[in-house]
Amino acid sequence: MLKPLVPVTGRPLISYTIDALAQAGITKINAVVGFESERLSAAVSRLIPAGIEMRFIPNAEWQKSNGISVLAAKEHITPPFLLTMSDHLFEVAIVDLLIKSADVSLLNLAIDKKLRSIFDLADAMKIQTRGDQVVGIGKNLENYDAIDTGIFVCPGRFFDYLEKAKSRGRGSDCSLADGVRLMAAEGGVRGVDIGEAWWQDVDTPEMLADVEKQLRSRRDRFAIASAGSKGGDSTENQANARNREP
Repeated sequence: MLKPLVPVTGRPLISYTIDALAQAGITKINAVVGFESERLSAAVSRLIPAGIEMRFIPNAEWQKSNGISVLAAKEHITPPFLLTMSDHLFEVAIVDLLIKSADVSLLNLAIDKKLRSIFDLADAMKIQTRGDQVVGIGKNLENYDAIDTGIFVCPGRFFDYLEKAKSRGRGSDCSLADGVRLMAAEGGVRGVDIGEAWWQDVDTPEMLADVEKQLRSRRDRFAIASAGSKGGDSTENQANARNREP
C-alpha cells in the first residue's frame, strides 16, 4: 500500500488534498511523482474532478529530499504557485486565506500557532516568527511560536534558494526547509496564521487514527469534499498546485 493510497474514512488520503484544491478554485494541478509513478499517476487520474487539468511530473531522484521534488516542477509551472504536500489534510479555508492574503514577492507560509492542538509536536516542523516574518525553521528549533502546515504560495525566486541549498549539499540534495531557511535569512518568508482552521500531517498509524476521528467530528466542513472524488489512488512526494492563472 503506497502512502497516498492509504484509506482515510474509506477514501484515499490524496483525494482530500485534490478536493480541497478544487474547492478553492484551482484548475491546474501539477503532481510530482516518483516511486511507482505509472501506477500512482493512473490511480490519481481516476480521482480528478471535472474542470481540473492534471499533469504528472516525473522525479527520477525521488529517493532524495523533498526540495528535489519541488525543483522537478521548476520548468513546468508559472509563478506564483501554490505548493502543498500529498500527505497533509487541511480545510479549504486555509487555501482561500493563503491565496487571498499572499504577497507574491515573498514566500508565503501557512502557519499554525495553536501549539497545544498539534498531535505530535516533537516531530513537527517548528517556526519562529517576528511579527509576520518567519525568522527560523527546523524540527529541532528551540525557540518557536508556530508550526509549518506545509502549504505555501511561492514566488519564482524560491527555486533559486532551493538551488542554493542544493549546492551547499554538495550539489545533490536539499529539503524544502533548507530553501525556506535560506530565504528567511534574507527576510523573504512571510507567515500567514491559519487561526482556528484545521490541518493534520499523516505520518504514523497514530496520526491516521486521530485524523479519522477529527474528520468524523468535522463532517460539515468536509461534506462537499466527500462527495467530490470518484474513489481511487494517488501521488507520492510533493503535489504542486497552481491557482487559476495567477
